[in-house]
Amino acid sequence: MRLGYDADTEAFRAELRAWIAAHRPDPAEMAAAPRQSSGHLPQWAREWQRALFDAGWLVPGWPPELGGRDASPTQQMVYFEEFARTDLARSYNPQGLGIIAPSLYDFGDEDQKQRFLLPTLRAGVSWCVGMSEPDAGSDLASLRTTAVPRDDGTFVVNGQKVWTSGAHHADHCLAFVRTDPEASKHKGISTLIIDMDTPGITCRPLPELSDPDYADFNEVFFEDVEVPASRLLGGLNQGWSMAVGSLGHERAMLWVMQAANVERNLTRLREELDVVRPDGTRPADDPRVRDTVAQLHIDSQALWFLGYKGFAKAAKGEIAPEHVILKLYGSELEQRLYQAGVDALGADALDVSDDEGGVNYGRGAWELQYLRSFAQTIAGGTSEIQRNIIAERLLGLPRDR
Repeated sequence: MRLGYDADTEAFRAELRAWIAAHRPDPAEMAAAPRQSSGHLPQWAREWQRALFDAGWLVPGWPPELGGRDASPTQQMVYFEEFARTDLARSYNPQGLGIIAPSLYDFGDEDQKQRFLLPTLRAGVSWCVGMSEPDAGSDLASLRTTAVPRDDGTFVVNGQKVWTSGAHHADHCLAFVRTDPEASKHKGISTLIIDMDTPGITCRPLPELSDPDYADFNEVFFEDVEVPASRLLGGLNQGWSMAVGSLGHERAMLWVMQAANVERNLTRLREELDVVRPDGTRPADDPRVRDTVAQLHIDSQALWFLGYKGFAKAAKGEIAPEHVILKLYGSELEQRLYQAGVDALGADALDVSDDEGGVNYGRGAWELQYLRSFAQTIAGGTSEIQRNIIAERLLGLPRDR
C-alpha cells in the first residue's frame, strides 16, 4: 500500500527532488570534514542548511520567512519521504532543527525568537538538549538538576545531565531543571536556554563502543552556573508540557526515516546474502535465513502501512493511536534487521571498512549498526516505557503496581 497523491503534490515532489539533486553537498567535501558529533556543524553542513532555508525547503510547513513554503500536510509527508530515501539530513544538528526550533516557535517570546530561532534555522548556532540524568532517564520527571532564582531573577543551576548528544560542540543547551522542589515532580520543572561556554559547565564526552572516533554522548556537569531570567523558555514551572511537546516534535516523522532505512538495508542484505562464498554456497541457501528475510519484509511493509494509516487520520484531524506505536515498532524492527545481518553473514558482518554510521543514519557495517541500534530503543523513551504507554494510554490496561 502507498498513499495516492494528486498531481500538484507529485509536482511538489518532483521540484524537491530536482532541487536536492542540483544543490546537494559535495561528497568529497563532506568526507574531508566529517562531523564530530551531532552538535558539530562543519562549514558544508552550515551552507547546506542555509541553502535549504533560503529556498523554502528546510521546514516546508512553516511560513517562507522561517524557511518554509506553507506546505500542506500531504506535501510535508512527501517531503519527508524524499529526504528519508536520500543519504542526506535536513540538518546535521538534528536536535536543533527537530526539537529546539519548534520549541522556540511554540513557547518563545519575541526576544527569544529573534535572538535564537533564525540563527538556529540558518545553522548559525548548534544545540544540545539537557534532559536525561543518571537517575532520570526515561522517567524525566524525576530529574534533580536545580535552578534556584536569586533576588534579581538570575537562576543558579547545579546538577548533572547524561547522554547529552553533541554537548561538547554545541553553542547552547535547552536544559530541563527543577525550579520548585516542593511541587509534584511533574509540576516543578522549568526550561532554560544555557550558553555552553558559561563558567561552571563541564562536558565529558563518552567514548562509543561502535565508533571510538565519533563521540556524541556526554556527561554535563553544572556547578553554580548563572543563567539570566530572560533565558527562561515557556514560563516558570511549565517545563513538563514543553518536554512532552519536544518529544512530540522529535518523533513526528521519525517513522518515515526508519521505514525507508529498513527498506534500503533489507535490499542490501538480500544482495549480500546472494553472494557466493569460496565454498560455493550462499547464505541465502539456508531456508532459515530466507524465512527471516521474508518476515523482515512483511514487518517492513507493516511499518509503512501503520505510518500511513496514522498520517491519513491525523491529516483529517482525527486521533491517530498508530503514532503511539510507531517509535517502538520502528526502532525494534531496525534492531532485528541488523541482528539478522550479523547472524546470516557471520564473519563477513565484522568488516567495518566501509562504515558510514557516524555520518549517515542507517548506513554502515552490520556489526556496528547492530550495536548502534540499542541507542534507538533507548533514545526518546525506552522500549519498556513505550510498552507501558501503549498498555495504559492506548489499551486502557491498569498500571503495574
